[in-house]
Amino acid sequence: MKTYSKNKQCGILLQLLQHKYRSPELKSQLEEPWLRDYKDNKFFLIDGLLYHREKHTSALTIVDRGHISLNLQEFHDCPYMGHMSEDRTKEWVARTAWCPKWEQEFSEYITTCERC
Repeated sequence: MKTYSKNKQCGILLQLLQHKYRSPELKSQLEEPWLRDYKDNKFFLIDGLLYHREKHTSALTIVDRGHISLNLQEFHDCPYMGHMSEDRTKEWVARTAWCPKWEQEFSEYITTCERC
């Protein structure tokens, strides 16, 4: 996916997962939380899309700022979601998408929502 190639951490993960590289040099370039989650086998590929596994669910990995903003709007601002609380919004987002350190960005967005 084009978006993944723009992100260094995703690019490294794709190489590690697609080609089953076990290169210590390549792995050493991963930063946290990517490295920890890679070691815990939380990342996997399906049809070229990178997913993140968390307990009993898997979510699409997103790193593009535009996609992150779109998820914020879809899960909090959208009329059928009804401007849910921070906890409820995070719960819904976690079911579909994963991005490193997304919780903080979502918290800021929701707590500054004028409508809420």
